[in-house]
Order: sequence, then C-alpha cells, then structure tokens
Amino acid sequence: MNTKTLLTTAIATTVLMGPALAVAEDMRIGITQNNVGVDSYQTTYESAFIAAAEANDNVRAVVLDAGGDVARQIAQVDSLIQQGVDAIIIWPTNGEAVIPAVRRANNAGIPVVVTNSNIAEQGFDFIRSFSGPDNVTQGSRSAEIMCDKFKDMGIENEAKVVQISGQPGYTTAIERAAGFEDRLPEVCPNVDLMETQPGDWNRERSQQVMEAFLTKYDDIDGVYSGDDNMGVGALNAARAAGREGIIFVGATNFSVGYDAMAEGDYWGSIYQSPVDDAEAALQTAIDILEGKEVPFLNYFDTPKITQDNMDEFTRPVF
Repeated sequence: MNTKTLLTTAIATTVLMGPALAVAEDMRIGITQNNVGVDSYQTTYESAFIAAAEANDNVRAVVLDAGGDVARQIAQVDSLIQQGVDAIIIWPTNGEAVIPAVRRANNAGIPVVVTNSNIAEQGFDFIRSFSGPDNVTQGSRSAEIMCDKFKDMGIENEAKVVQISGQPGYTTAIERAAGFEDRLPEVCPNVDLMETQPGDWNRERSQQVMEAFLTKYDDIDGVYSGDDNMGVGALNAARAAGREGIIFVGATNFSVGYDAMAEGDYWGSIYQSPVDDAEAALQTAIDILEGKEVPFLNYFDTPKITQDNMDEFTRPVF
C-alpha cells in the first residue's frame, strides 16, 4: 500500500486520521479552499492539487473546502492545527476574517501559505508566503488591453465603461478592481468609468448586473469583468438586448471566454492557469518545509491574451 494517503472532502471541518497518516518522514500538508463548486477554475485547481500531491511520495495532503463560508474555513484551519499538520495552505474566503485563524496556526509553529487570493496586509506577519497571481497587475493589464482597443477604434477620448467586480471583501476582487481603476486613467485619461457593481464570480448574477447597466446607460463602449465567467454573463446580456460593438475584457481567461474570443464577441483577458496555481502553492509549501528560501510574494506570470494573439495560448481547461 502506498504510504501516502490523500483525504478529500467538500465541506468537512474535521478529518478522521487513520493509521496510514502516522508516517513521520512524510510532509503532512493541509489545504482549505475557498469554494470549489463556485466556478470551474476552483474545481480544476482542486483536481490539479490532488494530482500533484499524489505524484509526490513525500506528501500526504488533507484537502478541505470551505464552501464559501468564512466560519467553516476558520474551523477547518483550527482542525488542521489540532491535527498537527506540517504546513497549511489557505485560499481565503475573506482576506480579513481569516486572520485570527492564520495567527493561531503561526503561533502553533505551522507555516502558512496563502494561495490565489492574498489575505489583508495586517495578516502578513502570520504567513510565510503568498503563492499565486499578481492580481493588481492583472487588473492593470486588463486596463491596457481595453485602452489599446479603444485607441485602435479611435474612441479613447469618449469611451464609456462599466465594471463588474468579484465578490465584495474578497482580496482578488479588490485587487483586480484597484489595478484596473488605477491604470485606466493613466493610459486612457478621458475614458469614463461610469459604475462598478459586484458579480460575485457568478455568471448568472453578472448577466443580471449587465442587464441593469444596459437599461440604465444608452451608451456603453466597454465592460471590464474580474474574470471571464462573469464577463461572458455580461456578454450574454448584451447579446440578448441586441447591443453590439461593446468591448469585453476580463482578468482571468476561462474556456467560455476563450471560445467567445474565437467567435469574435469577446476581446481579451489575462491568461492564468489553475494547474500552475495549484502546483505552485504545493511546491511553495514543500520548499518551506525543506528549508529553502521562498519569496514572500511568490507570483507566477499571467500574460495578456486577446483575439490578436490567442493562437499562442492553449484553450483553458476550466
């Protein structure tokens, strides 16, 4: 029997520890994720993390999912502390609310790696590393994509834009919005960002937000969404309303966004692999446990993708 045991659960806050988990030389790494069922990125991330852990004979992983519930995630961190894992990886449901639990892990001598979406800055003293994308840079690059397209169209001095952000309080949503909002006036100072509303990382919710925007504003030239899942929801609303010519830009390229780009209806996004994300988080935890130097902000690159260069990228699997 393989000495490595992988335990997975969708929403559990505790895990029964069997005899196979008592091998001292193994690295016991626990992860509590944000909400695997909310979108295909997180689902693919989980599968990639499990595969990477199974491929390493020195790793035994306890894989938990908070189901989007802050209280459940805090309980999961406390459970992992009680189990005495060697390292904890957390994908925060809320960047501020999880700080006390992360502090408890740090006080217990357990290194914490934050994955994908960072915790609030006041919690930085309690983590060893953040592994994931630079979300501010992603938002900034999305602004550049949109501005460049407006310049090509000759409307950079009159264009009107709306934004569909992610889940309120979620660090990724905050950072991607901030990157976009800070960069857009630098590159296209006359573009008018008229309004921002949250889409909660949900396509149906984002379609409803866009329907309201379309009712409220007769003139919309561009839509920026925190990811393509929301962006395609907005695109669906525009299609249904017969509003053509709007430039749609996202901040994480999903397969539905890639397909819409191929169809010519969606202009651009930021290419981010959930497989790279998951593997980077696990490797960061392993490197820390092996005593290697790890950057505090351990970013992986996320390049621009548009209709012009999409042939250079493989279609996302999520």
